[in-house]
Amino acid sequence: MKEVKIGGKGRITLPYEIRKALGLREGDVLTVDISGDSILLRLKGYSVEETKGIAKIGRVKLEEIEEAPGREI
Repeated sequence: MKEVKIGGKGRITLPYEIRKALGLREGDVLTVDISGDSILLRLKGYSVEETKGIAKIGRVKLEEIEEAPGREI
């Protein structure tokens, strides 16, 4: 169990070991829940609607596919 101190404006810093173990990076979004006298932080999952359009896959020409490395004949 790790201890963290509440700083200015209620901020806390998650220790490196916790961020590394969970794969957390700057910009990740966490949800906060209260359960009795406990605080539960979870990495926010995204719905299909929230991720729709992120990949921005454009059209591909047949010639590009045929010339792609690793293409089996």
